[in-house]
Amino acid sequence: MTWPPLSDIRLGRFLAEPGRRWYEVRVMSAEQPSAPGEPSAAPHTATDESNEPREVARYDHLEVERRWQQYWDEHETFRAVRESGSTRPKRYVLDMFPYPSGDGLHVGHPEGYTATDILARYWRMKGMDVLHPMGWDAFGLPAEQYAIKTGTHPAETTAKNIGTFKRQLKMLGFSFDWSREVATTDPRYVRWTQWIFVQLFKKGLAYQDEVTVNWCPELGTVLANEEVIDGKSEVGGHPVERVPLRQWMLRITAYADRLASDLEHVDWPSGTLAMQRAWIGRSEGATISFTVDGYSGGALEVFTTRPDTLMGVTYVVLAPEHPIADWLIKTPGIASDERREAAQKYVAATINRSDRDRLASAAKEKTGVDTGLLATHPITGAKVPVWIADYVLGGYGTGAVMAVPGHDERDFAFAKVHGLPVVEVVSPDGELHGALEAAFTSDGTAVQSGEFDGLTTEACKRAVIDKLKSLGRGDGQVSYKLRDWVFSRQRYWGEPIPIYFPVELESPDGDPRKGAPHRVRFDQPIAVDEAELPLTLPELSDFRPGNDPAGPLARAVDWRFFQKDGRWYARETNTMPQWAGSCWYYLRFIDPLNDAEIFSQKAYDAWMPVDLYIGGAEHAVLHLLYARFWHKVLYDMGRVKHPEPFTKLVHQGMILGEDGEKMSKSRGNVVNPDDIVRAWGADTLRLYEMFMGPLEAVKPWQSGQIQGVVRFRDRVHAICTKPLSDALPDETARLLHRTVKKVTHDLDAMSFNTVISTLMIFTNHLAPQASPPREAVEKLILLVSPFAPHIGEELWRLSGHEASLAYEPWPTWDEALCVDDVIEVPVQVNGKVRGRISLNKDATEAQAREAALENVASAVAGKQIKKFIYVPGKIANIVVG
Repeated sequence: MTWPPLSDIRLGRFLAEPGRRWYEVRVMSAEQPSAPGEPSAAPHTATDESNEPREVARYDHLEVERRWQQYWDEHETFRAVRESGSTRPKRYVLDMFPYPSGDGLHVGHPEGYTATDILARYWRMKGMDVLHPMGWDAFGLPAEQYAIKTGTHPAETTAKNIGTFKRQLKMLGFSFDWSREVATTDPRYVRWTQWIFVQLFKKGLAYQDEVTVNWCPELGTVLANEEVIDGKSEVGGHPVERVPLRQWMLRITAYADRLASDLEHVDWPSGTLAMQRAWIGRSEGATISFTVDGYSGGALEVFTTRPDTLMGVTYVVLAPEHPIADWLIKTPGIASDERREAAQKYVAATINRSDRDRLASAAKEKTGVDTGLLATHPITGAKVPVWIADYVLGGYGTGAVMAVPGHDERDFAFAKVHGLPVVEVVSPDGELHGALEAAFTSDGTAVQSGEFDGLTTEACKRAVIDKLKSLGRGDGQVSYKLRDWVFSRQRYWGEPIPIYFPVELESPDGDPRKGAPHRVRFDQPIAVDEAELPLTLPELSDFRPGNDPAGPLARAVDWRFFQKDGRWYARETNTMPQWAGSCWYYLRFIDPLNDAEIFSQKAYDAWMPVDLYIGGAEHAVLHLLYARFWHKVLYDMGRVKHPEPFTKLVHQGMILGEDGEKMSKSRGNVVNPDDIVRAWGADTLRLYEMFMGPLEAVKPWQSGQIQGVVRFRDRVHAICTKPLSDALPDETARLLHRTVKKVTHDLDAMSFNTVISTLMIFTNHLAPQASPPREAVEKLILLVSPFAPHIGEELWRLSGHEASLAYEPWPTWDEALCVDDVIEVPVQVNGKVRGRISLNKDATEAQAREAALENVASAVAGKQIKKFIYVPGKIANIVVG
């Protein structure tokens, strides 16, 4: 089809296909920009073969979306305000704020943001005060690594990346209150992160210890177990060593019991609750003391949840990191040279592997070495061999286990591989069963257990603990898998830890900045005065960490060393982990500009706790656990009034690439939202991501399906720009009220895909109408607007309303119009469904009988009707003979 040049026409008709179709076109002058509320492009009217005119709307998504985003910015439409003493309900809806990487967003990132934005807009229209903020988790290793590679300061890189992310989020029309924007790198924010650390230090919850950590010489920092894969760093793939280092630790274990028990009070996904509980690992059992021949360093302690199986111990296992393993290797004559050499090689081969790697390999192969040492059973006095095996971790429990292969699957598998005895001491029926083919791990009756024979598992547990207590060789105990949080990082781009130490100089007039011999008294830490916070990072031209455990800040000697009251001091050169800033950002959002205190109680009372928190399941353990820990510390200080910060938690599902794989640059399957918005608009992207399936589901991106929501958006625009009627036909009224009800209920259930399906059905009903009802059209605009806010605002203005619809009351429904007058009832013949009939809901039994017999006439032909049973509105059953 060849279109005439637009310069040749203002309003006219031309024949595009001779003999078939005429078009009428109206063109707006390009010199007359549209103001908010005016159509961005005039519609054109077409006539089909019947020569009946129809309106074909044009929708310029780029112009409309840009204009309304500018309007929202200029008017601060979404600024969160809650008056003192407000009786309006409030909603604090929060996203897990992003780390602003250099790659910007891909289409998987906005899924959760879109969901929270839909609800924030919906709740505002429901008459609620809504806080919907956004900020940046901006410290971290990736920015530092980029700085090292490019020579660009991480502050510069971070600022640039934040700019990209913010542009993309605004492009998508999210209704964030940008006046509350925070970045964890902002000194005003760093001040209060450091303030929290000082409180932890004062309460004895932040302390120093020498612990075995994952040290990466290439990255020059300590890595968490989760950041080490197959003995190499997750970032860069560099070799990782297990070495003892002085570290700042946070005593999260002091809150282990509350972190576990308080999960009963939150509405979180069951899988996340299970992961949190497993990570905390609360166990009730007993600590038991064995003695090791020749070892004078104290008893060998183990923790077990099954003290009733103590009489079935056939060997003891040490972690490669255990002090007794180190003593064995370093002490000649304790065991044979062959045993010591074997132990030394095994420890060297396993000790540098991460806990995660060791547990994964232990599931496949049961490696270990017999030390030649013997341990004494605490009750029987029998001697059992001591082994070293990597399936026991030094960081969990006591770093040693009593092995009961008859009643522990892992011990059973290990015993079978290494030919160790398997003894049955718990029987399901009180009888002996000879050679066990598998470990029996359930409760039962004690057998082959001496004085404990015949006791049930629970009774045996109590009896064994009582016996151990009487002998001074054990006691009942609650234990946790959770270990204190290693908080130090030996890198530049992080919050400085606000601690300093006295410096002892060999010469009284020496200057440590100039290399004068000195000693830093790490055993005498001093907190920076709160009035002197924030302690900011020094300027460094070289961010490389090097192989110095003190970290790159140690090179900033003019920053590190300072004098106070005539004495020299040295600042802590370790920085905080990226987790620190993200532990408490939800609290700063409520009062981000407060320089007098971390937040005011007025702001806290107005907005806390967080009503809805949406983010990826990858943060199900560590971020959520650390945030809950800091919150509970603040709770004990009286700074917060709720024991848990996040009332409801939802994890959005991952959006995969079109190839069904996780989106990544290396796979080449990343879809850039800029491209989608440019081609189809932000509203289309929002609609499509919510229409793909349930929010929590994993689903692949499919570009071919975008046209479906484009057609829906354009259909809404076409319907709402037609001449409107004041009449509301009964059929449309009923469907309208049912639509409002279902959309509202599905929004409350966060079933976004079914909302869109419901709206599609309603638009299909309205589309053929030449003059759709004004009430139906205006309510459609309001229902669509949380999902597609730009076109919602545009159509609301075109329908004659001056104000933004952001705070327009949400539509309501008449329940009477939602009740079906006609119901469908199945018809059974001798108990089998043979047909279905439509009846008035008030139909009599006689009317139901007549309709049912007519419906299944062929099934009852020639047969005697013995009985007719009608359950109103449920079923009709005909019994024939």
